[in-house]
Amino acid sequence: MDEGFWGSVRVAAGAVCAGAAVWLLAVLLLGGWHSAARRARVLFAGGGPEGPGQPPSDRILRQLTQVSGRLRAEWWAPAAGLVLAVLGASVLPVVAGAVGVPLLRRTRLARAARRRQERQADAVIALCGALAGEVRAGRQPGEALLCAARDSGGLGDAQSAVLAAARFGGDVPAALAGAARQPGAEGLRGLAACWRVAVDQGAGLAAGLDRLEGALRAERDQRADLRAQLSGARVTAVMLAGLPALGLLLGTAMGADPLRVLLHTGAGLGCLVIGGVLEGAGLWWALRIVRAAEAM
Repeated sequence: MDEGFWGSVRVAAGAVCAGAAVWLLAVLLLGGWHSAARRARVLFAGGGPEGPGQPPSDRILRQLTQVSGRLRAEWWAPAAGLVLAVLGASVLPVVAGAVGVPLLRRTRLARAARRRQERQADAVIALCGALAGEVRAGRQPGEALLCAARDSGGLGDAQSAVLAAARFGGDVPAALAGAARQPGAEGLRGLAACWRVAVDQGAGLAAGLDRLEGALRAERDQRADLRAQLSGARVTAVMLAGLPALGLLLGTAMGADPLRVLLHTGAGLGCLVIGGVLEGAGLWWALRIVRAAEAM
């Protein structure tokens, strides 16, 4: 009776760990729960703004997004390691969970940096459109840049330097080129070129900004389309990475006690080390291929 009870507990705990592992890998590899929720709203709800008449499912989805955003992904590793250590009566899962903390933190920070870079690129596109509108409204380029930058925030951390150059007659193209060194603000180099041509040769600034905005928007859409096409490869990597956890769960359900074999026998430890190395190498290789395709 006791063995059957503890066997059921092990199966339930294994299912929780397997589900948490697959969920964590999905969050890390597919760009985060927040971006997935945003893509789902855009796809199924038409991408409209959230309002008072928002369906309950969307409100629940937003609340889950906020809760998951407060959780640090790297702390799932020691938590899962602690559970496996209790079930397997071994300290090795705790050590593995502790080793996974810096790796998961690095992944989370890289994902956050990519989101900031995407927001900055969107702000640069908005800056070009707002600046073109201000110039067409009859404002001088310097004054138009002051208004457009305050509304769009496309200059990022270099806004004060660029606006000072525009306000006091400084070298605005050089200031824009310096601001373009920020991640995601590479489009400001095109704005600097348009500004230089308009000032030196008297060309139309608004027309050049329109073409620049169109080019930046097309480049952004191309990157988004490529990322969507590569999502299948990411999903495949997630599923393959979750198969060992499923195998452990099935072994536990059949009464084979795989945790005892892996953590308390020499052959099991050897298989665990070799399997972990192969799993990590395969996952790294798959993600490397996907990232190389995204960079093309």
